[in-house]
Amino acid sequence: MIGVVSFVSGAPVVAHVAEASRPLRILVVANQKGGVGKTTTAINLGTALAAVGERVLLIDSDPQGNASTGLGVPRAERRVTLYDVLMGGTPLLDAVTPTRLPGLDLAPADPDLSGVEIELGPEARRSFRLRDALEAVRASGRYTYVLIDCPPSLNLLTVNAMTAADAVLVPLQCEFFALEGLSQLMRTVELVRGSLNPRLEIQGVVLTMFDRRNRLSEQVAGDVRSHFGETVYQTVIPRNVRVSEAPSFGKPVLVYDINCAGSQAYLKLAREVVQRERARREAA
Repeated sequence: MIGVVSFVSGAPVVAHVAEASRPLRILVVANQKGGVGKTTTAINLGTALAAVGERVLLIDSDPQGNASTGLGVPRAERRVTLYDVLMGGTPLLDAVTPTRLPGLDLAPADPDLSGVEIELGPEARRSFRLRDALEAVRASGRYTYVLIDCPPSLNLLTVNAMTAADAVLVPLQCEFFALEGLSQLMRTVELVRGSLNPRLEIQGVVLTMFDRRNRLSEQVAGDVRSHFGETVYQTVIPRNVRVSEAPSFGKPVLVYDINCAGSQAYLKLAREVVQRERARREAA
């Protein structure tokens, strides 16, 4: 059941809890184009899902580690990271770091991740490392959602994430060149579905950095909706200075300023994601 959220001392308090005993759902937040709000969406959607009662693990699969920083986990505290999981066989649950937000945990990243592609070379099941690591997480029943934040490129880390995921959530900046990046991503999803993960689907496309004063934003939004139809979420993430400021304080925007337009949009998106997932389960 979706709850009502308030914030006390910077932490979310949930009035109701998520439905119990649900299978884990793994969503990869991906776009091969940079600067579309991918990591911002991963951080704030994860926070919003936790705030409406879900139990969430955010996996930072970008060597830049921006999702880890944005959740207030500095490099010095990342003792076990995704690199250790993919390269050293460390159990993924051993890499999990609690955040300051109830219901949201993090598997952090560090720059060593950038060497994974070279180090794995031609090893067998190189594209299945993350899927294999997630089996114990799935069996644990600890989480209802895993979000995987990917680097803004098609490399082995992105392929691992898509091979492990049930569905892809695509942040799309409301600018002209973003449409080109979206078409490239769709081709990548088709390739992964055809050769590595036949169950992979598009969970939805979320329009980000939307500026109602800009006619181009309206035009891009209209073009995307006409082409992808109901795949596009009704929720639109606006351009909002509070969303941009929050990472410098190591906080999701919902903690930094719960009342701003960006926070309210991410809460609305979380509810839409949960409702879409519920409809999928009921239709299955």
